[in-house]
Amino acid sequence: MTTIIRVGVVRLCSRNAAPSFLNTQSASPLALTQNRSIMGKTMRGGPRPIKVPPYPYKEKNYNVFNSFFDKTSPRMDENSKIICVEGPIAAGKSKFAKELADELEMCYMPAVDMDLVYINSYGYDMRKLDPQLPELCRSYDATNFCREPTHPLAAQFQIRMYMLKFEQYIDALQHVLSTGQGVVLDRCCYSDFVFAEAMLRNGFLSSGAHSVYHEIRQNTIHELLKPHLVIYLDCHVDAVKQRIKARNLDHEVNSKVFTDAYLKDIEMYYKQHFLKDISTHAEILIYDWWAGGDTEVVVEDIERIDFDQFEVDHHDKKMKDWRFPLESLWGEARIKYCNQKGVMMNLFNVPRFDVPELVRSAEDGKVWRDVWFNAPGMQYRPGYNEDMGDTGLLFKAKVPYNEPM
Repeated sequence: MTTIIRVGVVRLCSRNAAPSFLNTQSASPLALTQNRSIMGKTMRGGPRPIKVPPYPYKEKNYNVFNSFFDKTSPRMDENSKIICVEGPIAAGKSKFAKELADELEMCYMPAVDMDLVYINSYGYDMRKLDPQLPELCRSYDATNFCREPTHPLAAQFQIRMYMLKFEQYIDALQHVLSTGQGVVLDRCCYSDFVFAEAMLRNGFLSSGAHSVYHEIRQNTIHELLKPHLVIYLDCHVDAVKQRIKARNLDHEVNSKVFTDAYLKDIEMYYKQHFLKDISTHAEILIYDWWAGGDTEVVVEDIERIDFDQFEVDHHDKKMKDWRFPLESLWGEARIKYCNQKGVMMNLFNVPRFDVPELVRSAEDGKVWRDVWFNAPGMQYRPGYNEDMGDTGLLFKAKVPYNEPM
């Protein structure tokens, strides 16, 4: 049964979690690689012990040969989990997720934004190129969306946001499987459709772009391992509007987007669709967060969840993605997320040319290419640009940024 907890004047729990040791005898040895409840450093009374040193997955590939010598399951412990923090805009997700990651000694991954697209590895902001570009080739980010939600580039923006969340989730899986350390995500790709649906209902996304979005989502989302736990910070619409006003960001306060209808649609799709769907796999905690909340209380609730109970019934959909009965299967999953990220990102290349706002003309594409790849730090791959101060290039072959390695 899904764990649902609400915190407010009254705190209710749908079930009392049984002590984790009650289920250990019926679980297989490999199933116990992710045993017992998640534990915070306060309850543990000290730092999380590192069973096996983390693998430097950012510097070294992990392949079949490596898998014979560097096993995956020995790194896994009770905190080797993926936790996604969800909720409406201005609910306080970022602050809470940081505090949660600190207490659980997990890696915090902040919410993605379009800076990941527009600021290159040398710190140059590609949005400066907009005056030189055709309109449909210019930048468009969350600030633009707040100011011009009906702009043709809103569709591309929504698809790119899903792409960034998908890529970040792959990074989260790399981290967990290579280090054993859990990850706390500020929103994730699984909930992204909530915003696409709200955009469609409020006229910010065309039906054609909406169909492309879902075709891409269906083409990609099954490649991932679902999260272990989703925490939803619930705020009613009036509270969200008050918090937007309190943040006092001009593009939000004066936005045409954050109407009652749009915010209610987000709330509805979160509660009636996302949480309902993800609860078939993950544990769910829901908190009334309109007046804020206590992270310590949430940690105590997390520590009561017995994730091992779902290892007993192998037909149970709960945590099914994370049941690897053989060490070789752990290795295969790790190889996939460490080495095949590019293959999975290629799944976004859905050949649809029937949605005008998602198609550039050949002329516009040439202008964009000429301007974009002559910007500072964009002529060659990172590390090969002498004009940006890169050195030691005598024996390096310069590979243009827009060509494969």
